[in-house]
Amino acid sequence: MCGITGWVNFNMDLSLQNEVIEKMTDTLKKRGPDGSGIWLSKHCALGHRRLIVIDPQGGSQPMIKKYGEKNFVIIHNGELYNMDELKNELISLGYIFKTRSDTEIILTSYIEWGPLCVKKFNGIFAFAIWDEVQNRLFIARDHLGIKPLFYTIKNGSLIFGSEIKAILAHPHVKPEIDSQGLAEIFVMGPSRTPGCGVFKDIKELKAGHYLIFTKNGVNINKYWSLQSIPHEDSLEKTAEKIRYLLKDSSVRQLVSDVPLCSLLSGGLDSTAVSFFANEELKQKGHKLITYSVDYVGNDKYFMPNEFQPSSDADWVKFVANKLDTNHNYVFIDNGELADALKPALYARDLPGMADIDSSLYLFLKEVKKGATVALSGEGADEVFGGYPWFRHKEALESHTFPWIRIVNERMKLLLPEVVKYIRPIEYLNDRYNEALNEVPKLNGEDPKNTRMREIFYLNITRFMPMLLDRMDRMSMAVGFEARVPFLDYRLVEYVWNIPWEMKNLNGREKGILRYALKGYIPNEVIERKKSPYPKTHNPVFKNIVKKWLKQIINDSTSPLLQLVDKKIVAELIETDAKAYDPAWFSQLMGSAQLFAYFVQINMWLKEYKISIV
Repeated sequence: MCGITGWVNFNMDLSLQNEVIEKMTDTLKKRGPDGSGIWLSKHCALGHRRLIVIDPQGGSQPMIKKYGEKNFVIIHNGELYNMDELKNELISLGYIFKTRSDTEIILTSYIEWGPLCVKKFNGIFAFAIWDEVQNRLFIARDHLGIKPLFYTIKNGSLIFGSEIKAILAHPHVKPEIDSQGLAEIFVMGPSRTPGCGVFKDIKELKAGHYLIFTKNGVNINKYWSLQSIPHEDSLEKTAEKIRYLLKDSSVRQLVSDVPLCSLLSGGLDSTAVSFFANEELKQKGHKLITYSVDYVGNDKYFMPNEFQPSSDADWVKFVANKLDTNHNYVFIDNGELADALKPALYARDLPGMADIDSSLYLFLKEVKKGATVALSGEGADEVFGGYPWFRHKEALESHTFPWIRIVNERMKLLLPEVVKYIRPIEYLNDRYNEALNEVPKLNGEDPKNTRMREIFYLNITRFMPMLLDRMDRMSMAVGFEARVPFLDYRLVEYVWNIPWEMKNLNGREKGILRYALKGYIPNEVIERKKSPYPKTHNPVFKNIVKKWLKQIINDSTSPLLQLVDKKIVAELIETDAKAYDPAWFSQLMGSAQLFAYFVQINMWLKEYKISIV
């Protein structure tokens, strides 16, 4: 797993722009602590930072293949999980490989099949290929957007990077935000509209898309999307297919030349992935290493609620013993949790999920001491329907994103002129209607299943990307690779068309997944009510961020004061923001996270020297 960045301009000589591309590449050092490389030509400059996972000797980048006197040059971030099949197919076509690296397989696939090579890949990837034969840049992103890729077009240049910080390091790009960026932060945030980079003129290459840049400009194409077709498999056949795809995905994703582990919460999703991985490793005489996270004081302060019905601690111990894994416990200190808001912000380049981000950053920082790759249960809730809003009548009938709550109340925290500038309700409605218009309809589907298909689409394309951003940025910020077996596109395609009555089997969240796993993972876990990623319930964290926000609004130089009503925010602090509990966003972001989110916004405006235009 790595970091990539580049600059293409057909009207400039970039062969002497070593300093610029090195500066851009250096911003991604944490994504790739094991090595770096740059490649320069007249119209293209590429930079790469490497995290070694496969083929330590042969996988260095940028990687070059010759075609006569012409070069094909690739920089790649990600992993291919069907590399053996593709390699054998390419060998049968006469190609010779010099490395064991999946990067060479991607480059060779492009040489053979051109842009449509992406349709052959199963993996997580964002890559760029400079094609001297066609005199063009080709960049692509995986089916579900697990690996990031941002770009901008300035003064005839296309400038891109794994993270926004790489683009901001280019002298043509200024850190500016306009009304759209502010609306993304205060209305949509910490989620983000697909394709929007928040910063002015910075865009995201959407999941399942590729981009070609030539002298004639930019051409963007979608190569993959969900397709709605009737589901004709029986219950038993459906369960069998789910089990096969999840097992196959989990086993494929064990490929690694460095230590690998699983992130275990004791819930259904992480237990399933850990089970299949562990069974495969046992056949090879190994035992799966697992890690779990908790917080100092949670045993004392945890209080169950609708969104978090149970603590993970006892369940982790139970599952680790049942599966017989080598388990490791990580406990996070609440003071460190607050201090880590800053590196978490830098990792995202945007205000994020507050301590939900910083805790993952600290957790994986500890895990990195014993492993470099982890399997995660991420994505199962969006694909199978695990969240409360899949079942709440009010959420289903709300005609908006069900995880974005109390927008009008939150807008009272902003200055009136800011609210007028960003048009919050209009902006939110526009983004919601855009999303609904994308949903692939199924002719003849009844209204109930039609609405549930819409809710699943919203979750997969609008909510899940925020969590994938979180997992990618927090893991890569500590030089760590996270993999997500539930998001193998084959599994997502299949489950997408399972009707709601079957997904919601027995009236349970992820009912069909529970049914499919019966007899494989402990029945106690199958019956356990869903509980999300654990957050701190210790008042220490909330008190720290509340104190910081108070200092911010009492400092006349704080950039946040350009945007918020100081008096209203002061009142919010005095009332402990109780009106925002248990959640104003998602399941996990309540009063403590509201304080932390505003602290991060101020930090972001200040540290990134952002101009509001």
